[in-house]
Amino acid sequence: MAHNSPQSTRAATAQQLNKVGRGRMRVGFIVMMVVLLVIAGRLVMVQGLDTGNMAQAAETQRTVVQKLPAARGKIIDAKGKVLAESIIRYNITVSQVNMADYKTYKHRTVDPKTGKSVITEFTKDEGLQQLADLLGLNFEDVKKNATGKKTFNYIVQDVSPVVEKKVAELGIPGIYSEGITKRVYPMGAVGGPIVGFVDAEGTPLAGVEQTMNDKLTGTDGARTYQAGKNGIIIPTAPVRTEPAVDGQTVKLTIDQDIQYYAQQAAQQQKEQYSAEWASISVIEAKTGKVIALADTDSYDPNNVGASDAGNIGSRTVGSVVEPGSTSKIMTAAALVQEGLATPMSEYLVPPTLTVDGQTFSDAFVHGTEKRTLAGIIADSMNTGTVMAGSKLSLEQRYDYMRKFGVGEKTGIALPGESPGILADWRNWDGRQRYTVLFGQGVAQTPLQTTMIFQTVANNGVRLKPALIDSFTAADGTVETVPQAPGVEVISPETAQSARDMLEGVVTMADYKVVGIPGYRTGGKTGTAEAPADSGVGFDGYTSSFIGMAPMEDPKYVVGITVQRPKGEIYGVTQGVTFNQVMGQVLRSYDVPPSTTPPVEPPKFYK
Repeated sequence: MAHNSPQSTRAATAQQLNKVGRGRMRVGFIVMMVVLLVIAGRLVMVQGLDTGNMAQAAETQRTVVQKLPAARGKIIDAKGKVLAESIIRYNITVSQVNMADYKTYKHRTVDPKTGKSVITEFTKDEGLQQLADLLGLNFEDVKKNATGKKTFNYIVQDVSPVVEKKVAELGIPGIYSEGITKRVYPMGAVGGPIVGFVDAEGTPLAGVEQTMNDKLTGTDGARTYQAGKNGIIIPTAPVRTEPAVDGQTVKLTIDQDIQYYAQQAAQQQKEQYSAEWASISVIEAKTGKVIALADTDSYDPNNVGASDAGNIGSRTVGSVVEPGSTSKIMTAAALVQEGLATPMSEYLVPPTLTVDGQTFSDAFVHGTEKRTLAGIIADSMNTGTVMAGSKLSLEQRYDYMRKFGVGEKTGIALPGESPGILADWRNWDGRQRYTVLFGQGVAQTPLQTTMIFQTVANNGVRLKPALIDSFTAADGTVETVPQAPGVEVISPETAQSARDMLEGVVTMADYKVVGIPGYRTGGKTGTAEAPADSGVGFDGYTSSFIGMAPMEDPKYVVGITVQRPKGEIYGVTQGVTFNQVMGQVLRSYDVPPSTTPPVEPPKFYK
């Protein structure tokens, strides 16, 4: 039997060991390949197929969206003068904690020549020096504000959007910005109740700010960037910016110069007669445009807290008073329109008049007089107005007041407007059915009363008072507000007869207070008892004058109301104030002087 040598045995053993080793290596290699394939497959899922939206989730976790606030639109007057505007400003802030994590940082810019991205590395101090230079600040001060353990600190406050954009473009880690909006009112108290105001949060609380909020409000923009877990912007990641779209500019029909003049005149009336308040309206007759809407004690929207809460709204549109004798022109116009009278119709007017047990008298003592309808209106006779107006049925009296706009809102673009008070004719008591003929037992806002005269001035067509002229979008597109269709209340012929009677009030007056040199004018006074705030009885008077000019073709209507003036009521007059305001309006708009003689209808008949 043959025996192997020790050398051959070791060789065989080595061969066996080599086979085992090679087998193990193959198994290990196969295991390693399997593991790598699993990892590669997982990467394909995450980065390629992303069946679990993991890549999107990761990106979302590091995406930061910074709001870029839109500026609230401006409010301007008819000539473009700014009445309200918002100023977008920014505070430049820093997270000292985040900035401490960086000694150097990389910033991506675009080479303007090649259009390629360029990555540049800066030290923290180099970045802060760039920031200091941009802001015009001392480097040491900037570094001091940026160094520490605070998560929030100011570098500088109240910088422009242009500066903020340049700061963002520096891409300095830990430097941020916060947008702030300031609403300012350059004209102060001029037109305060018209313009309105917003609170500290930007919520509109009054005036056009409130009614036109949808137009004034813009659409915020956004700056989207990628940030690390500590909030630091990733310098090599793209930044997407969606610009804000500012709100629209709202242009009013108000003339700031006339508004200021009217406010001063109203304030003078209040102080002269120690009145509760006064109001002056200026309306363009043919368009209904509101040129001025003046209230006494107008508040400054920049400092609303300094004003009495009762002065926040516009009394011209929100307060109701009995109009008194200014309403007599409606009665006269209704009689003419119905063919029941002309300005020359004759009435034998007694010293006092009793109808259905109700007795009426006049403000002056007189005997039995032969009066024309024009003469009754000229001297504002209650007795004659009731005599003439009694020819109208109760329903006709009510219908004409409704046609002239009594008892309904005018529709002016201001909050808090009152519709006034006009009871249904079926509910009138035995006296009210007659007092409504001369403006008592009914209540109107000063603006409603002025618009009645606008109707007469505009050949019998009542218009909606227009306060908004146009809207201008951020891209410059202008949307002009069309004139609302009018309501024909009386015919042009009737309107002319009414204007002749209103001019007769001026030309036939024994005490000629109203008159503007070179212009034919017309109008009507009004006096009524003012109901007490307690709701019981009366405690004063409402005095008013509404007029128009020039009478051959009226361009403007001015309404003046003074509530509870002190002293003898018959010594109170708005005639001088009317002359001043209307004169200023006619001169400002270059209205040519009258070239035709004034109308002087006779007061009496023979």
